[in-house]
Amino acid sequence: MSALLSDPVEIVVVRGDAIDPFLGDAARLRRVVFREWPYLYEGDEASEGAYLQTYRDHPDSLFVVARAGGEVVGLATGMPLEGETEEVQAPFRAAGIDPAEVFYFGESVLLSAWRGRGLGVRFFEERERHARSLGGVRWAAFCAVDRPAAHAARPVDYVALDAFWGNRGFGKTALRTEFSWKEIGEAAASPKGLTFWMKELGGA
Repeated sequence: MSALLSDPVEIVVVRGDAIDPFLGDAARLRRVVFREWPYLYEGDEASEGAYLQTYRDHPDSLFVVARAGGEVVGLATGMPLEGETEEVQAPFRAAGIDPAEVFYFGESVLLSAWRGRGLGVRFFEERERHARSLGGVRWAAFCAVDRPAAHAARPVDYVALDAFWGNRGFGKTALRTEFSWKEIGEAAASPKGLTFWMKELGGA
């Protein structure tokens, strides 16, 4: 049964085994939302499952789930940077930042009809609250894909999220990485550049 826009939204924060019931929802939302600009992601079930299992396996990871009318309409993820892949950790080590001091915000995926209700803010707040509860964490960080403003697939009404992230206290850094994924219209996966944003949490 599909949620109605009039349905109240419940925010649920889950960790450990409690993540299991939401793995399918996370995969579904990633494949829907990341098909949009700027990721243009052509996902597949196998790669989604392998990626999300890393969150299931880490004891300090979490999912922040937005649920309405029994349907999951949005979800955000996070885990200590030490649990992430080499592509994510390496830029921090190269900059002299200990991955043990960083909590990494994975994705925030929210169906378009449910945007503009403050749910994205809650996703950031809940992950930051969790990060602060872990010993030794000084920074929160995430990365965003780099796309040229003149890209042919960029929607004319697209509003960049830089101001939203800045209002959450995050700043764009010089740290960059690359991930490969199959973009809509590509025959095979190709590398995409991403830039990290960071916020100092103030304790270590």
